[in-house]
Amino acid sequence: MGKNRGSAAGLRRLLVELAGERGAGATFCPSEVARRLARDWRPLMPAVRAAAARLVDDGGLSCTQRGEPADPRLARGPIRLGAPGKGDQPPAMTKGRTRTPSRTRSPG
Repeated sequence: MGKNRGSAAGLRRLLVELAGERGAGATFCPSEVARRLARDWRPLMPAVRAAAARLVDDGGLSCTQRGEPADPRLARGPIRLGAPGKGDQPPAMTKGRTRTPSRTRSPG
């Protein structure tokens, strides 16, 4: 493992790097970052998800689960990460998943 690549900042750099390699509209599994760092990658997954969550919060990555916006901290099971699309904003959170706030209609 390269020096500081397993640090929070190093993980964020790798996440952004992989999103850039994949390009717009493409996604990847967070385990791909962990696998780049260690043969025994599973113990790294909580730190990778935490780094991804920070990037999602900052608008640097998008996160989905089953095609819907998700929060990497709360989602259980597989998630996908990618470069944010135009107009992507961190979605409002619900139970382990996220949703975009609904727009209210004005009467009349």
